[in-house]
Amino acid sequence: MPADDPLDDLLDELDNQSDLETAEQILSIRMESRRYGKPVTIVEGFDLSKSEIESIASDLKSSLGTGGTVDKGRIELQGDHRDRVPDLLRDRGFDVQS
Repeated sequence: MPADDPLDDLLDELDNQSDLETAEQILSIRMESRRYGKPVTIVEGFDLSKSEIESIASDLKSSLGTGGTVDKGRIELQGDHRDRVPDLLRDRGFDVQS
């Protein structure tokens, strides 16, 4: 039986730390009307790297079948998705402010 690899243990610990940090973040979701009255769902309050936010945005866009972008550390989704986004974010371990 091989001995435990300290690097694997460290990677597991960092993974668990990331989960804790995710659970401690409180996100807010709101809707804005843009040009021509088009609704945009805004998700903000992330304390993550830009690449992590972009990954979450990509997952949300795929799940919702909509377009969107990451701007100034927040996710902007085309359309009013305030009813579905909280559950999708909670599934990923985030705390969402109602």
